[in-house]
Amino acid sequence: MALTKNKNEETLGKIEIAPEVIGVIAGLAAAEVENVAGMQGSFTNEMRERLGGAVNHSKGVKIDLTEAGIVIDVYCYIQFGATIPLLAQNIQDSIRETILNMTGLEVVEVNIHIVGVQFERQETISFDELEI
Repeated sequence: MALTKNKNEETLGKIEIAPEVIGVIAGLAAAEVENVAGMQGSFTNEMRERLGGAVNHSKGVKIDLTEAGIVIDVYCYIQFGATIPLLAQNIQDSIRETILNMTGLEVVEVNIHIVGVQFERQETISFDELEI
């Protein structure tokens, strides 16, 4: 299924945008927001990326095409200390604006699902570094 955009019936043709493209745009827009630690992906996606495979930019994004319009669900991890309501609003704004700018399509809903919190990594000291 593809999204079709017709602004003027007298144009040269139609533009079709696949839902996967909307997913990639939304995933990249969400990942660029400050305090987003990452996007939720499946075990298979994570292993593929770690083994040097292609990065799935639409991971953690679900696109639903409804009669009312595009509904996007985003599943992400946040940095510890982030203000969740403010961060969620920033993600929603970023996704709506980016999709509108790149495709001209309006998004009906952007639902944010916080699935985890990432804490700062503690520095570890190896036994070789200790002076005994």
